[in-house]
Amino acid sequence: MESLYLLIPLSVVLVFVIGVVFWWSVRSGQFDDLEGPGYRVVVDDDAPPSAKPPVKEEEGAEPR
Repeated sequence: MESLYLLIPLSVVLVFVIGVVFWWSVRSGQFDDLEGPGYRVVVDDDAPPSAKPPVKEEEGAEPR
């Protein structure tokens, strides 16, 4: 019975701390985009950056 005098206030404090941490995470934007990170993993963006198209040399002209 004496353990309840310790466990009940401890559980109330723990619930309060969990509530504060959850409120902070919602206010800081942790739950704004839940699907975006999952899609970024599977998106294939390994293509090299686009370069300028090669310049065709005219026939009969000396190479530079």
